[in-house]
Amino acid sequence: MPEGHSIHRLARQFTSVFAGQQLSVSSPQGRFAAGAARLDGQALIAAEAHGKQLFLEFDNELFLRIHLGLYGAFDFGGDETFRRSSSIGAPRRVGEREIADDGGEPAYAGPPPPKGAVRVRLTSDHGWADLRGPTACEVLTPEEQRRVLEKLGPDPLQPRADPREFVRRLSARRTPIGLLLMNQEVLAGVGNVYRAEVLFRRLISPWRLARSITQEEALGLWNDIAGVMADGVAAGRIITTLPEHRVDASIPVPVSEAHYVYKRQGLPCRRCGTEVAMTEMAARKLYWCPSCQQT
Repeated sequence: MPEGHSIHRLARQFTSVFAGQQLSVSSPQGRFAAGAARLDGQALIAAEAHGKQLFLEFDNELFLRIHLGLYGAFDFGGDETFRRSSSIGAPRRVGEREIADDGGEPAYAGPPPPKGAVRVRLTSDHGWADLRGPTACEVLTPEEQRRVLEKLGPDPLQPRADPREFVRRLSARRTPIGLLLMNQEVLAGVGNVYRAEVLFRRLISPWRLARSITQEEALGLWNDIAGVMADGVAAGRIITTLPEHRVDASIPVPVSEAHYVYKRQGLPCRRCGTEVAMTEMAARKLYWCPSCQQT
């Protein structure tokens, strides 16, 4: 499932190619026909991400809320104004990155016929975006959008986010911190990769109860998550290792050097040499170092 940095990249991409333009909105698959009709012909005012949720605001005071989930993905295409646009979401092709190529594009002649089960197609005079397989896709009024946001925890990538709200939501829970970091009502945007990596970076056991996390530790978690997720927005991928912990100092960072513990079970910890462990926590794979992250 795409984590928060990908959805913020997606919001930036929508702003870049569609903001201020009148859009044709359709549902080639037919499952979103009624919702598409409410947005068709309206101009996109803004695109904003909050955690793993994308909100597209239109000038008729309606929002299109999208949660990609495990299988949702957007494809983009168009003229030279779409030159740096790329596919964002899952499933991904092997080796695919969230960075588009620059050259070799034919002249834009309008959107191609829809390919596959396209839930929503958004089209401007300059290009198009196709959405397939989202977990959620719905039209909301401003009040409905507000209620959705109220249920979500703060997003570390939002400039106006208050880390004290994260501390508050964390401090009263008798739940392992490894579970709460992925609870979108506590902290919006963190998924399995950032959960494992930041807990390692802060040397915190995934099994420590949240109420035992001090305010200083919680703010450290918040600041570290905000930093690595901002790096993810810039790079288009998750890189959490520091240069001094990499064997290969080449740039760009190879996949084998990008993470401390995520999918590294059985390999030596980059910090202490202990074998990285893997188990399940609430039906999700959890990676950690038994030595560095003692309870």
